[in-house]
Amino acid sequence: MLVKKTDIANLRREYISGELRRSNLTDQPIKLFSIWLHQAIFSRIPDPTAMCLATVDHTGQPYQRIVLLKNFTDTEMIFYTNLSSRKSIHLTNNPKVSLCFLWNIIDKQVIITGVVQKLSEQEILKHFYTRPKRNQISTWVSHQSKVISSKNVLENKFLEFKENYFHKTIPFPEFWGGYKININSIEFWQGGKHRLHDRFIYQRHKRTWYIYRLSP
Repeated sequence: MLVKKTDIANLRREYISGELRRSNLTDQPIKLFSIWLHQAIFSRIPDPTAMCLATVDHTGQPYQRIVLLKNFTDTEMIFYTNLSSRKSIHLTNNPKVSLCFLWNIIDKQVIITGVVQKLSEQEILKHFYTRPKRNQISTWVSHQSKVISSKNVLENKFLEFKENYFHKTIPFPEFWGGYKININSIEFWQGGKHRLHDRFIYQRHKRTWYIYRLSP
């Protein structure tokens, strides 16, 4: 049975997983991010490294999609993608992005803003050949974000490529690459009772992080 439109407004729950106090914060935001990520993994949340990536096209229209975080440093988030995709075209014109991690089982969100920079060829090559071979093949057969007539087109290309290359080294696709997001801010959101959520934002100025509590 379909949910009635009038029922949607009544879908709610209390957030009771915990609270976030200033005493819980770390001097560097990536330390707290790492703690929360490990909590998400330990809680067996599906795809704990999934993050919503927001970009903006040349008209100012925002777009969002889910990508996987593949690595992070004290000041960077790293992901990989097709360089001819819609997101990559957006990033060429406007390198400013926003990320959102949602770990709803533990009532946590992390929102990140920053500016992207392409990864080096060495970093890209190293990561590409750690991917499962079938994933390497699918990179070749999918011209990401382009219109296709049917899924059969992809499946037939995949089978053909697999037959020709599965027992060989897959050639590196020049159109595949990755980005690092140089972090400007990280906001930590912990759901609270009665919608009195805890929100703290770290904002970077040069090499210093400034921390502010935000109203929910």
